[in-house]
Amino acid sequence: MTSKQLAQWCAWFADNRKAENITILDIAKLSSVADFFVIVSGTSEPHLRAIKREITDRLQVDFGIQANAVDGGPNTNWQVLDFFDVIVHIMEPEVRESYDLEGLWKDAPRINRRKPAAPKKKSASNVKAD
Repeated sequence: MTSKQLAQWCAWFADNRKAENITILDIAKLSSVADFFVIVSGTSEPHLRAIKREITDRLQVDFGIQANAVDGGPNTNWQVLDFFDVIVHIMEPEVRESYDLEGLWKDAPRINRRKPAAPKKKSASNVKAD
């Protein structure tokens, strides 16, 4: 799976839990921190947890992908999921407005958040012998 597909899947799964104001930023040419930021809003702390759980659970079950790090405890208004190339920010609207990540990364292109194609599975016919 490409990092762009991963970002789109994170956005798609966040939308499953009614995340608001979903944005995907392509920061690859602007920073070495990651290739993409996915920024979403939730209406309350339980909503943030539900969004985080949906993303982490679905990526694990559907694709075997786990976050490398998770930041933000159970009673915080900003949760972060770090997948190395993709960093997901799940924030309450007031926090999102205060930190204004989209403004800080205003030069980053926005990526379409449509449902991505499923990653191609490797088959025995695609494997080359040495």
